[in-house]
Amino acid sequence: MSQRKNSKRIRNRRKSRRFENQNDTKSEDKANNKSIERAISRFSLNPLPMGIPSKISPPPAEINIDWNTNSVPKTIQKKVGEIVCRPGEFGFLPEDRVQEIAEEIENFPISLEQALSLRGALNQEKSVYSHHRLMRRSNELNRRYNSGESVISLSQRFDTPPVNTFRAILTGRGWSKNKIKESLKSPSRLNQRDLEEFEKAEDMDRVSAVNQTETQNAAGIFEEALFMYFESIGVRFRRQEELWEEQSRDEGRAILTPDLLFLDDLRINGIPCAWIDAKHYFGADLKFPRKKTQKQVDRYVAEYGHGAIVYRHGFCRSLRLKGAILLDSNPLDLSELEKFHEKIRGLD
Repeated sequence: MSQRKNSKRIRNRRKSRRFENQNDTKSEDKANNKSIERAISRFSLNPLPMGIPSKISPPPAEINIDWNTNSVPKTIQKKVGEIVCRPGEFGFLPEDRVQEIAEEIENFPISLEQALSLRGALNQEKSVYSHHRLMRRSNELNRRYNSGESVISLSQRFDTPPVNTFRAILTGRGWSKNKIKESLKSPSRLNQRDLEEFEKAEDMDRVSAVNQTETQNAAGIFEEALFMYFESIGVRFRRQEELWEEQSRDEGRAILTPDLLFLDDLRINGIPCAWIDAKHYFGADLKFPRKKTQKQVDRYVAEYGHGAIVYRHGFCRSLRLKGAILLDSNPLDLSELEKFHEKIRGLD
């Protein structure tokens, strides 16, 4: 009798999940249809969306382009994620470890660059969702540190990014968030041991490191490649910098600044795209990056309608964002970006 009841419960749960999935799909389709309609009508709205000029000469033209993409299956993301992401490993990988990964993923439909970018996304997700747990143990971390244990060993023990671990130690010391922030910006203020430990932590941490200059510079070069591509095919657009300056002047602050805001009626693979934002990483189907990007997309969609996200290292096939199509870097000329990374490798 109990087996029958359990079987019935399982069937009911499955039906309920199917019903929920169907409702989610319908809701997503409805939202996308609405955002597409707004993208098509954006040049005739009153008032016009922020950043779109009242006069565009010649008037916006409909431009259709094909953009072929190669996405990574979710099953591959999961398998490769288990290979590239090890507990306590948050920094740059030594060459032998990179070679080991390359050999292990050789028969998977994913490149080494994509796999390493996926590793970054997994480590970031781990960092975000371990933050509160880490801070709850700040007093314990501070005690262990004062007893002579290093930041790196504590980071490995608790599987948390080294710089975040160091921040937790300072929190356990009773330092305020502002004092920690200012001290890590100017680490010369730290005592000798803290300075040495912080420098080691920075060197072993690509997730929560204070200095993100290299990553920001690479992202800027990727955006330039995107600009050059659309200029080469005659699509007009406004850059993020223009929107930033205009809104700062007129509104007192930057409000909505996609990397590209199109002044032509662009259709990519048949879908209207009013804007594009560039992401210099792999589009992993993970909770934290998906939620973060969707929040950004929602703001652009509310003003301009449907758009697109371009991922430098491609994306997972199961990833979905309401109001945006997903693209990779296939048609872009990334030679300048490759030169930049070669130069950085030469300096290391």
